[in-house]
Formats: sequence, C-alpha cells, structure tokens
Amino acid sequence: MATLKNFIAGEWVASASTQAQELTNPATGESLGQVPVGDARDVDRAVAAATAAFPAWRATPAVVRARVLFRLKALMDAHVDEIATLVTKENGKTLDEARGSVRRGIENIEHACGIPSLMMGSSLEDVAAGIDCETFRQPLGVFAAVTPFNFPAMVPLWFWPYAIATGNTFVLKPSEQVPLASIRIFELAHQAGVPAGVLNLVHGGKAAVEALLAHPGITGISFVGSSPVARLVYAEAAKHGKRVQALGGAKNHVVVMPDADLDRTIAIVTESVFGCAGQRCLAGSVIVGAGKAYEPMRDRLVAASKQLRLGNGLDPGVTLGPVVSARHKERVLGYIEAGQKQGAVLALDGRGASVAGCPKGQFVGPTVFDRVDPGMTIGTEEIFGPVACVTQAKDLDDALAAIHRSGFANATSIFTQSGKAAREFRYRVGVSMIGVNIGVAAPMAFFPFGGTKGSFFGDLKAHGRDAISFYTDQKVVISRWS
Repeated sequence: MATLKNFIAGEWVASASTQAQELTNPATGESLGQVPVGDARDVDRAVAAATAAFPAWRATPAVVRARVLFRLKALMDAHVDEIATLVTKENGKTLDEARGSVRRGIENIEHACGIPSLMMGSSLEDVAAGIDCETFRQPLGVFAAVTPFNFPAMVPLWFWPYAIATGNTFVLKPSEQVPLASIRIFELAHQAGVPAGVLNLVHGGKAAVEALLAHPGITGISFVGSSPVARLVYAEAAKHGKRVQALGGAKNHVVVMPDADLDRTIAIVTESVFGCAGQRCLAGSVIVGAGKAYEPMRDRLVAASKQLRLGNGLDPGVTLGPVVSARHKERVLGYIEAGQKQGAVLALDGRGASVAGCPKGQFVGPTVFDRVDPGMTIGTEEIFGPVACVTQAKDLDDALAAIHRSGFANATSIFTQSGKAAREFRYRVGVSMIGVNIGVAAPMAFFPFGGTKGSFFGDLKAHGRDAISFYTDQKVVISRWS
C-alpha cells in the first residue's frame, strides 16, 4: 500500500522520515496504507510554508476569505458520503454516525463563513474631549492543532476554519490512526481556492507533536485527547509562550430522576453510552439512578443494550462498530477486568463478542456494570469504550455530590420532567456542557465547546465566539486629531 504524504505549500510531498506504520480498518483488518512517522523536519517545512503565506493571506479581505470557505462548504456538502465512508473505514463507527460527525464539522465551516461580522471590532467617539477609541481584531500568524482518532473529520474542523477565516495560516497534525478524512478534506480545501501555504498537514506521532509545541514559528496550538496528555501539552506549549487550548478526557454522569419518561430516556441514554463505540468525550459513562428510578432504569438499560447490533459500520443495520485498534481494545478489556476485580456487578459482558466475516475486527460488545462505587477504577477513570457504569443516588443532592467528586467536568445530563430539578441541576452541577433530557450535550458550532477541571486546560474554548478570540489579538487604538 502507498505511503501517505504531507500537504505543504499547496503540494503533496513525501515525509522526510523513512519510518512508517500501517493503517488498518478496525472492523476488517484490511490495510489502508502506510502513515509516515514524521518528525521535526516535516514540521519545520510546514511552518516555513505557513509563515511565508501569512502576510498575503492576512492582507486578504475578510469577505474574500469567507468566499473561499463558502466554496469549501459547498464541496463538503457534495462529498459528505465519500468522507463519511473514509471515517468509517479508518475509525470503525457506523456510517450514520460518520455522516452525522461530518455534518457537524461542516457546520463549523458554515459558521466561520460569517467572519466579516464575527471579527468586527467596536468604537466609541469622545472617550475624552476630542479623543476617539476603537478596537480591531487582527490575526497573529501560524497556528497548529493536534487532533484525536475518535472524530477524524469533525474535530480538525473545530479549529482550522476559524484560524484561516481570521487571517492566520495553519498546520494540522491529525491522529496517525485516522488521517484519511483530513487528507480528503484538504484536497477539497485546495480545490476551493485556499492559497498554497495557508493550510498544511503533517503526519507523525510524539516527535511531531513535540516539534509543534516547541517551534518558535507557531503562535498557538489546539489539542484534543486524554487529560494526562492535554495537561502536558498545555504546560509545554505555555512554556514556549504559545496560546493553548487543550481539551482532555471525561467521565460524564447522566442522572435519571424518578419522574423521567423511562421509555424515551433509555433510548437516548443507550445511544449516549454506546454511540461511536463509546469513543467520544461527550459519551454517557456513569448512569446515576436517583431514588426509585435506579432499578427500572438499570433493567431497561441492560435490555436495550442487548438489542444493539455489532458489526462493520459500513453494513446496513449495524448500530455498534468496533473500537479503533487492537491496542485500544486491550485497554477497554483491561477496565472491564478491573471492574470485576473491584466488586462491580457485570450485568452485561461484551468481552466475547465476535462478528461473522470479520475475524480480525476489534470488537467489544455492549457492557454494563451495576453497583459501581465512585472509588472504583471504572467509576473514576475514562474508559473510552462501550461500557456503562450504573450507580444509585438517594436523590438529586446525592447525585450532584457524586458529580462534584469527579476529577472531570466535561459534560453531564439530567432526565426529568421537573423544571425545578432541571434548574437546580444546571445551577449547581459545575460542569461546562449540560444536557436536560439530552444524552449527548454537544454544542452547535456557534457555541463554545470544552469542559473544566481535568477536562480542559486553557481559557478560550473550541469553536463559537471563543474561537474568534483565540485566533486574534484585540488591538485598541486611541486617536486625537488637532
């Protein structure tokens, strides 16, 4: 299979590194190509191209930059199924899940098209006698992002459309496990008219990330991944004087109140836990039954989980695809074993799952633990797989206390028919993204995305108005003319 290339200065070029790793379909084991393990030489070349492209792109009027993004949005709309198929092949999620994620990515391009309005400053005349004051937003230079395996198309689009819309240039380092969707999107961006050097893509692992973090030509960096790595990225990039937004992991609690509509709730919660094989930072993880809701909620969740159809995400009717790799499968299985050893009750065991015709697939069936104590490993650490942890709370106060004990604060949800309970939950929960009768509290592109506590390191979050602030400097001009 061919070795993938970097995209630098408007051309697809070979990596300077001779090392490569195999890219495989996690459902079938089919080889999809060789991914170069790039290093600082590739990063240097990409940053040089982005630096050279910055002055002309920065001077391009915002309305003209927006027109390029409008063309890209139209091309993306025309190629949704193609890109979604690539996402399913390299990541494993179902084709419907992949389509949904691609469309969420396109929403960010669409939002960034509004940059002539989003980037506007403000003014006030006569702040003192004969003196006027204005603010302007200006781009800063070269930005970069290091993105994860779980949403190959969507997550990179949280970042670079806003960066280039505001007049910056960009270097993307996609996950070496899922580079194909980004490659195809960059081809479409080039077709849409993004000038050479404005967008660059380099493949690689740890060495490439370290080079990006330390490179003096990069102004700021965005990261999405596990919390331990996010913390390191934040500290290292900040040490080198960069702007940073580092989105980490999660342990999202879903609270089911006694007055919840269980039929509707269980359908939503099941998708929240097991959608995308649990490999998303907004997945439900700890399902908290409050009071009398606990036992019927648990029983219905187990029953609904048994109805999920495991298989290749490209096959019709499949509702649960594989995890991304053999290594990740072993990680998830390790958590299931730890849960058993620490005394949780395994109400549904997905470890023996197999799919006919896919003997090399990295499948883990839906797994449900009952009686999960908050002190257990599976109750505190991010599993990032199709594993639900069910626990009981006496009431809403008890459920809130459990959430507050968590080291993460990415997303949370409550299911209730009580406006009072919902407001109390929203007011006190202390988590950044909150769902009320919503299983996956995913903000639209025009709202900020990111958590707090151990789930986020930085200040300005992804997309929304925060993106405009992250990628620009607000200049203040005070003028007096005699």
